[in-house]
Amino acid sequence: MRGGWERRLGPIVQAAPGARVDRFEIYFDLVYVFSFFIIARATAADLSGRGLLHAVLLLAVLWWCWVIHSLVANRIRMGEGVVPMVMVVAIVALYAFALASPQAFRDPVEGISGPFLIAWSYLVIRLVHLGVYWYSIRHDRREVGQIRPYFFELIGSVALLFAAALVPALLGDPQVGALVREAIWVALVVGQYLIPLVTGTRGWVVTSAEHWTERYDLILMIALGESLISIGVGSDVVGRPITWSTLMAATLGIIGVSCLWWAHFDLIAPAARLALHGTHGDARTRMVRDAYHDLYLIMLVGIVLFALGGEELLHQVSGGIALGEPMHGPGMALLYGGVACYLVGSLLFQFRTLHTVSWTRVGVVLVLAAGTPLAVRMPVLAALALITATQVAMVAVEAFLFADSRHALRAAVMEERRAHEAYETNWRRPRTNEPPPRGATD
Repeated sequence: MRGGWERRLGPIVQAAPGARVDRFEIYFDLVYVFSFFIIARATAADLSGRGLLHAVLLLAVLWWCWVIHSLVANRIRMGEGVVPMVMVVAIVALYAFALASPQAFRDPVEGISGPFLIAWSYLVIRLVHLGVYWYSIRHDRREVGQIRPYFFELIGSVALLFAAALVPALLGDPQVGALVREAIWVALVVGQYLIPLVTGTRGWVVTSAEHWTERYDLILMIALGESLISIGVGSDVVGRPITWSTLMAATLGIIGVSCLWWAHFDLIAPAARLALHGTHGDARTRMVRDAYHDLYLIMLVGIVLFALGGEELLHQVSGGIALGEPMHGPGMALLYGGVACYLVGSLLFQFRTLHTVSWTRVGVVLVLAAGTPLAVRMPVLAALALITATQVAMVAVEAFLFADSRHALRAAVMEERRAHEAYETNWRRPRTNEPPPRGATD
């Protein structure tokens, strides 16, 4: 018999094999993307090798949190019963994590210690996820035993975060302390990403392939949208006169983001979705672990790098640098490196899920790698023209070469969508007295 709170608020509801993403999950994802935005802002203020290292470490730890969250959300309906009320605690902790991110590697001068706030926030986020998940499976000893390694991982991760907050201050030498803190964070990230390789897919249950692919596609799409916001807000163009140079640079940046969207979502993402639906059991969980857990992080890092480069580009162009001059600093290298990183992640994802390789993309990555040393010395307009032309050429060539495959894939996806919509309509009609569509016959 359920307790009083479950009767009043509703039980924890298990997800079904055909479950989709609900609105509460999207709300949660927006807080994650806010964290990405804050990390990008902090990195833009320190465009150095060390600043980029800190950003990658923060993103990796945040992504691990999100992967754990997606595993829970794939098993439990996040928008039902008491779960949304409990998850608000995790949202508050996640927001605190985001606010503390710029001070994650600094000893406090005043106010709350950033490293300690990161550690406490992380602990709360993970406890909420594991607590909800454990409660939903508490009567199944086998499943409880399977998630036991992640309790130990949580203990180790939290211990390292608190060590990163405490140990550097005890060493006396700020430079040595900073190196020790970075080493602890590297150990944390390596340990977290080795866990699934050591334990295999033990404890990973993918109830709904549809939910899984939709959730990861949405977070990547939101991150692409956030990159546009980051470029616009961070470049400080608001309030400045709009010049033709600024407008041209912004236009080419938007074309670049659109090409990144096309590179993954036009063909690869829907084909991978069908491939995941076609796998079952341990093969499915291994694909989820390798492709979505690891390789989406590479694409996410590429988006952040591209956003940092685009922000620096607009900042300098709107600040008066001529398009005939080279950019100052690493902005152009970040633009090129971001696109290359994203495409490498997409290529590896394609190979893991579809067992194919798009040689056009391999060529683009090689062109960008070879062109980066030249681009940092080239005039802004020439460097932008090169990277934009390369991306647009990739889209055009693939659209022509893969036309038959694209049409076949689109037809399969549309057939599935229409069948699903027809089923929903037929199920709903006797319950809502909805009239049949015009021209339809029974």
